Amino acid sequence: QVQLVESGGGLVQAGGSLRLSCAASGRTSSSVVMGWFRQAPGKEREFVAAITASGGMTSYADSVKGRFTASRDNAKNTVYLQMNSLKPEDTAVYYCAAGWHLSSNRYYYDYWGQGTQVTVSS
Repeated sequence: QVQLVESGGGLVQAGGSLRLSCAASGRTSSSVVMGWFRQAPGKEREFVAAITASGGMTSYADSVKGRFTASRDNAKNTVYLQMNSLKPEDTAVYYCAAGWHLSSNRYYYDYWGQGTQVTVSS
């Protein structure tokens, strides 16, 4: 069992930056793949980024490549999503998730946080 708690969301102007954090707890929290997903009102939950347990491999959605960076500190059991050059279309609730495969498919993730709101104003 893995418990996840996101933080760091907020309101930012277009072009600004935010860093989301996801604190993980549980016996296997440092050995799971961590993913970031987001869901805007009226839209499906979509993949944003993922990072392997070691942090050696990452994957990004095309829409955020070059702007977002996923990282993790296993000593702190925390995963981060650094978001730069934010756009209004990045506005959504952002969720972190834990699973066993580096995948953009949300069904490969077994554990989810409660989400944190990111709002980008134009």
